[in-house]
Parts: sequence; C-alpha cells; structure tokens
Amino acid sequence: MRILLVGAGGVGTAFARIAARRPFAQLVIADYDLGRAQRAAAAADGYRAVRLDARDEAAAAALLTEHSCDVLMNATDPRFVMPLFRAALQAGTHYLDMAMSLSRPHQDAPYQKTGVKLGDEQFELAAQWEERGKLALVGIGVEPGLSDVFARHAADELFGEIDQLGVRDGANLAVAGYDFAPTFSIWTTIEECLNPPVIFQAGRGWYTTEPFSEPETFTFPAGIGPVECVNVEHEEVLLMPRWVTARRVTFKYGLGEEFIGVLRTLHKLGLDRTDPVTAGGVSVSPRDVVAACLPDPATLGDKMTGLTCAGTWVTGTGKDGAPREVYLHHVVDNAWSMAEYGSQAVVWQTAVNPVVALELMDSGAWSEAGVLGPEALPARPFLDLLTDYGSPWACEERTPSAS
Repeated sequence: MRILLVGAGGVGTAFARIAARRPFAQLVIADYDLGRAQRAAAAADGYRAVRLDARDEAAAAALLTEHSCDVLMNATDPRFVMPLFRAALQAGTHYLDMAMSLSRPHQDAPYQKTGVKLGDEQFELAAQWEERGKLALVGIGVEPGLSDVFARHAADELFGEIDQLGVRDGANLAVAGYDFAPTFSIWTTIEECLNPPVIFQAGRGWYTTEPFSEPETFTFPAGIGPVECVNVEHEEVLLMPRWVTARRVTFKYGLGEEFIGVLRTLHKLGLDRTDPVTAGGVSVSPRDVVAACLPDPATLGDKMTGLTCAGTWVTGTGKDGAPREVYLHHVVDNAWSMAEYGSQAVVWQTAVNPVVALELMDSGAWSEAGVLGPEALPARPFLDLLTDYGSPWACEERTPSAS
C-alpha cells in the first residue's frame, strides 16, 4: 500500500516510525516544511519527502496521482481536513484522518443547541464516497479512534444493552523545565476545549453544554489514580450514536485546574481567536502566536515522565442480562515509547491506531466504502492487531454503580 502522509509533526513522525516496522506500507511524506518531511522520512529507506501546502486541494490531489498513492493519511490539524478530504475524493483514493471537520457553534443558543457539528461537512459528501467505492475513515486516532473501536467491541461482545458510553482520558504526565507545556497540539486543544461540548441522549439527540461542565472524579488504571474530568467537545460523541446504540454518550478529559485556568485566560484575552489581527504591520492569528510561543509537543519526550490513558467507560447490562460496568482502555508509558520509538507517549498513542487501520485495509479485513467512523467496522481484528504491535489494550471490570 502506498500512502501519502500529510503532516510531519509529532504524530506524523511517530506514524512514520511505526509504519517503518510493518512491511505493508510505503510512504510519501508531505509537509509545508520540507525539512520536517525529510526528517520524518528518515524513519525508513525508501520513504520519500515532498513539500505540500495542506490548504491546496489541487496540489494534494496531484501528489496522490503522481505517486500512485492508494490512500491519503491526514496527520494535520483540523483546519486542513476539508481540502485534504476533497483532494482524496477527487483523486479516487481512500482517506483517513484523526480529527474531523470543524464545528461552528449555534448562533443563538451555543450552550443548548448544536450548530454545525464536528464532521458534518464530511458526512455531507458520504454518497459520493460510496458511489466511488472508496473509504473515508474519519476519526481514527486514539480519541477519537481506539475509543470508538472499544464502543463497537462492547456492543458486539460484552453488552446486551448499553446505558452509557463515556470516553474518559487521563494521565499523570509531567514535563520538566516548563511551567506550561501541552503534550498535544495547542491549536487543537484550544479548539476542542473552548467550543461547546456535545452530549448525546437517546430521545433528545445531540445537544450542547458549557465548556468544562459536569466535573467528575474518574479513577484511571495503571497507578494513574483519580483524576477530575470535565466535558469537552470531541468527535466520539458525534460518531458513536451513528452505529452503536446507547442511551447516553459523553467525552470527558482530565485537564486539571491550572490547564483550565490558562485556557479560560486565553479566551478572555481573545488569544484563542483564529481570525488574523494586525500587530506592528503584520497580520497574524492570535492562536498561531500562542502555538508559536509554546514548545513543540514532539520535542518534549525526553523531558516527560509518566503514563497516558485513553479509554471508553461502558455501563449497561451484559449478555446475561445482569448489570455490567467496564473500562476498556489503552495505557502508554512515556519511558517505553521514547525508548522503543523515540516518540513521546501522547503522540505515539495517537499515531499507532491509523497504522493498524491501514494494515487492516491493506489485508481486506476492513473494506467498506463511504464516510465511516471506526465503530462502523468490526472491532476484533483491530484489537488483535493492536496487541500484535506490542501495545496491548485491557478491559477492567468495575462494580456497577447505582447511577
């Protein structure tokens, strides 16, 4: 399989390093910064590096054709989803991403009603993908991605009826030498944390709430322990109800009071804005300035310690009709990912899942057409192959709560 990988940041570089150990993949790595693409391409002999502006739909389609690529793997931030998504459709290739097209809040009631939801622009083109017999697999990182696979696995093998699908993300990571150093793209983090979070409720559908609402303490495995988690806008809530029946779907992230405080301050100052402002005769996006002032997450691995955990908490009744509660999860130790791949834990955990998905597509185990989320496809082949990559997942049985 020949893959055009667009984006050679932390996740893209980790993707290249993981794929280099699997014989199915040949990569052409594209980035706006050719030097960065070349550094990522050093992961394996035969990888090629090219320059691409991800906003240029025609140029991306031309690269897919020029290099006879089978698939476009989007490892950029959500701003570039739609031009790359359309480029793959135009070129007649498959497409994968780890974050979906951007949302726009409801103009009149942003904290009650949804406006344009995450992924809406992509799903509007689903019929064209089906007609061409190509797969656009959206949201196939870790969250969304593996968390969605867990939801499908729970529905297929563990539960008769599901009350709640609750994606819960927490960590005990620390970064030495910095007062504030996000371990993932700050551009994306600002977008998802300050937008109105979406909740799905059977009978009501999708609705929104205030950012950082409904705090709860969730106990994470592997010694991470209890972490306060809050509502955040995320793709799983928009994907899971399309293919998995549940009474309620939520996403909560363990951010911490300090992190939330910084995000609230950025919002108050207008530094989360993406529209350019003029300063000193230069037009620049405030959010891009914030990103430029912070360390590149890809460079933090040797300063990081701890573990990151992503997973899906499921409640309901088991196949036997008795109450059941589980936490399906995946833990990565930063010391392991740095020693094994030279990539910090958060970006490695994100990157491994699309490589697994592409190997399943190459083998024919995942072979549908259309715009689909990971939960639309069989979970067991994915989970088995993820374990084969040396990064096993786990299912923790919990005592069903009265709630």
